[in-house]
Amino acid sequence: MYKYAIEIFYSEEDEGYIAVVPELSECSAFGETEEEALEEVKTARYLWLETAKKERRKIPKPQGREMLKAVYKDILLSKTPSANK
Repeated sequence: MYKYAIEIFYSEEDEGYIAVVPELSECSAFGETEEEALEEVKTARYLWLETAKKERRKIPKPQGREMLKAVYKDILLSKTPSANK
């Protein structure tokens, strides 16, 4: 099984938790709790990968923590005052 990083955050707009697999385009799920969102995104990840296999799409190699570090670095840099000039 592929080991992709999963990010979970609370959405006030949705009044629940959103779980995403950043390396798999548009792979996300919703849950009223973090645990529910995690279980739902595991199902979404499985279905995403199965569909990609059936359609013979390229499946990205998991980058895990290194990819998340890069994403968070970009987010932090975009929030610094010097980056917004």
